[in-house]
Parts: sequence; C-alpha cells; structure tokens
Amino acid sequence: MDEKLMIRREVRARIKAMSVDEKMAAARDIFSRAEAAEPFYNAACVALFCAMNDEVPTSEALARWRDMGKRVVVPRVEGDIMHFYDYSPDAISVGAFGIEEPTGDSVVAPEEIDLIIVPARAFTRSGMRLGRGGGFYDKYMSLPSFRAYKLGIAFACQEFESLPCDAHDIAVDMVVFG
Repeated sequence: MDEKLMIRREVRARIKAMSVDEKMAAARDIFSRAEAAEPFYNAACVALFCAMNDEVPTSEALARWRDMGKRVVVPRVEGDIMHFYDYSPDAISVGAFGIEEPTGDSVVAPEEIDLIIVPARAFTRSGMRLGRGGGFYDKYMSLPSFRAYKLGIAFACQEFESLPCDAHDIAVDMVVFG
C-alpha cells in the first residue's frame, strides 16, 4: 500500500477516536495560539476554511475573526481549482465534497490574502504537509501572485517526524498543533 495512503488512513482513525469535546478544546487552543502570532496580528485579510468533521473545527474562529475586524475569506472548489470568497454566514452552502462553501461571485485575488490557514492530513514540525490528495492548496499556494504567510493547523495526533513529499508539495511557514 502507498505510504501516503497509509498515513491518511492512520490519521483518520486517530481523529475518529477523539471526542467532540476534545476536538473543540484543541481548536480553541490552536486558534488562541494562532491569534497570538505576529502574522495574524498583521493580517488584514485571513483565509480560513469551513472544516469537515475530521478537521480542526473552524466555526468559532470564523465568527470571532470577523468580529475582530479581519476580512475573512473561505475557499470554494471549482473544477480542479480553488478560489477564495469573502466569508458571510448567510452566504454558505454545501458544495463539492460535502464541504460548506461560500456562494458569492466575487473572487478574492491571491495577493489580497495576508495569512492563509492551511489544513492537512498530517504535518511535520518543520512545516511539511500531507494533504488529502487533491492538491488544491498546493496549486493555490503556487500561484505567482500568492504571497500570504502560510500557517498550518492540526490536532496533536496529526504530527509526524517525517512525511513522504513530492516536488510540487508546498510547505507551510509555521504549524500550530493542539
């Protein structure tokens, strides 16, 4: 079996073993530390994602960051490309892969994003990441006009000493585990 597939399966089982309360507590810790980081403080526009049930819950951070005056943008997958749109709780619907996505029609340019919060199946402390396999974040972070600080977030059970990586895999600048 492929090493990446094995890691993805292992992480899925680890996260499934976590209770909802454990996930929410970890999320609060992760976002508290993310908010204390200089790249968050300096960011006017923050890209976050609407979490699936096996990812760090983002709903509280989405609401809080808007209340803090940050411009919050969330992704929508369109074909094999991901674009970001302004986040509004009133303009969200279930889209590709069963993920909540924005319904707006005004794409946010990559250069407008100051900080991007990146999910993954697994991370190393140095920022290498193993995604779900679609390559959406790698493609987006490879765009010529993309310049945002890349912050990975994950549960503690998603940390690995090393990960198999390909030449097109984009590392994050920092990872916050919780």
